[in-house]
Amino acid sequence: MKKETKTTLRLDKYLADSGAGTRSEVKEMIRKSRVKVNGETEKKPERKICPEQDRVELDQIWIRPQPEFVYYLLNKPAGYVSATTDPAEKTVLELVPQTAKGLFPVGRLDKDTEGLLLITNDGMLAHRLLSPGKHVDKTYYVETERPLTPEEAAKLENGVDIGEKNPTLPARAELLPPEGTKGRLHLTIHEGKYHQVKRMVHAVGTEVTYLKRISMGSLALPENLPVGSFIELDPETIKPRPLQ
Repeated sequence: MKKETKTTLRLDKYLADSGAGTRSEVKEMIRKSRVKVNGETEKKPERKICPEQDRVELDQIWIRPQPEFVYYLLNKPAGYVSATTDPAEKTVLELVPQTAKGLFPVGRLDKDTEGLLLITNDGMLAHRLLSPGKHVDKTYYVETERPLTPEEAAKLENGVDIGEKNPTLPARAELLPPEGTKGRLHLTIHEGKYHQVKRMVHAVGTEVTYLKRISMGSLALPENLPVGSFIELDPETIKPRPLQ
């Protein structure tokens, strides 16, 4: 019977991977006696530690082992692009902690669109949510220049021509009471074409003036989550923990 082997890491790598700083910054912290391992000051960056067994402290703060995957549900504000980096624009990654490597937004919301955006480093989950064959529901709250008629909503549900080879797949369009001269609806689609909601609404004769994604698959945007804020999702169930 094989013995279970424990994973060991260099102390400086463990701290850097935990977000304490760059490798060079972390080495300097260690040399300045700011780091303890199991209660003892450690001055060797190359010291091997076992994250499951050893307690590492930086300035008397316990640096806990980081999970393999992290999941942030962000209420994306307008003005941010759904990208990992951008030379000219603010990205959504600036709004969540950089506690893990390889974070990326799952799918895209336009720069001026708000609402639910999942940010993770779990590529398999992203594939399950984005794969065209999965037909994952994505529901949006939409405001339009004028109220839509029931006939126009029916067109959205049956599929409309947005200038591609095939019309959009069947959708669900729930008309909401208008506000003044503006129309409102909940629109649920199963695809992720470029500017799809805006193009669908344009196809029935009006324009989107405000757009917010409120759900994606089993994930729903909490009503009390402020724009620009996030919650961390439970890795075991991928369900939101209660807001603090």
